Amino acid sequence: MSVTFVAPKAVLPGKSEPVPATVTVDTNTGKITDVKEGVHDASGDVVKVPENQVLLPGLIDTHVHLNQPGRTQWEGFATGTTAAISGGVTTLIDMPLNSIPPTTTVDNLKEKQSAALDTGISCDVGFWGGIIPGNQDDLVPLLKAGVRGFKCFLIESGVDEFPCVQEEDLDKACKALEKYDGPTPLVMFHAELDEHAHEHKNGDANGHANGKKESNPEAYETFLDSRPESLETAALSLILKLCARYPSLRFHIVHLSAGSALPALREARAKGIKNLTVETCFHYLTLSSEDRDLGQHCGGTHDPHQHTSHHHPEQTAEGSKVRPPSRPAPDRSDRS
Repeated sequence: MSVTFVAPKAVLPGKSEPVPATVTVDTNTGKITDVKEGVHDASGDVVKVPENQVLLPGLIDTHVHLNQPGRTQWEGFATGTTAAISGGVTTLIDMPLNSIPPTTTVDNLKEKQSAALDTGISCDVGFWGGIIPGNQDDLVPLLKAGVRGFKCFLIESGVDEFPCVQEEDLDKACKALEKYDGPTPLVMFHAELDEHAHEHKNGDANGHANGKKESNPEAYETFLDSRPESLETAALSLILKLCARYPSLRFHIVHLSAGSALPALREARAKGIKNLTVETCFHYLTLSSEDRDLGQHCGGTHDPHQHTSHHHPEQTAEGSKVRPPSRPAPDRSDRS
């Protein structure tokens, strides 16, 4: 069985603008079986796309927290997948934390999958596994059970059931993953590493702004000072060591916001490190800490608002997401 979409406007590979196209989909597998530029006659089930609409490939969002079971009120399978499909996202990959239990064992994965099936989903859903201290023996079984890779935190995640990992935990995990005989495993990092208790940029050891008065715990500046770029560059140093130590594995940094990390990344690439990829976020590229009142309330969701350089936390309290903040705007003179 198949269905053919005839579209006056469609997004096709290599085309800078929408063009007419005829696209056939196998309804049994859900896979596209044929793409032809232009409007062609088709037999069987035909869907004619209106002139004022554009046919485009479904998007894939690989960083989603569907916090069910356990914290469904934050976002669950029903609301998350409905919102996704409404925006043209046809596949979500769920992060391993914020649900209770987290996706750190096969049994926990099955519990999440059962919750998804019981609730119902509106788009395709995959799952990342999690690396936490002591679960290295669960990682290969999780891969065999279908997770797409693994996420870990180098700083406290903000939820007790998903603690951060140390270098020794990562060594145990990587050694376990090296034994996997399937596709190359991927390890992803929330890359902030507090090597020692750091002093705030505008404060003393007691948390007093400029050593004179207590800083406002609800002000954006306080949050920004609490997540200096050095946390991200310290994390990068550790990750690059792991890349060299475990060349058969793949590593990835999510939502990097620190522009000061770029020279080390360029140097590592020049030295032959090929098994590390890095992503940033649109808001880190377009917003900086100068774009907001530093005394402004942080609000419920915190992002590493780049320092005129760039930064991310995960969960500091119920309902408060913590990624690296938007940082000060970086020097734009070097765009290489």
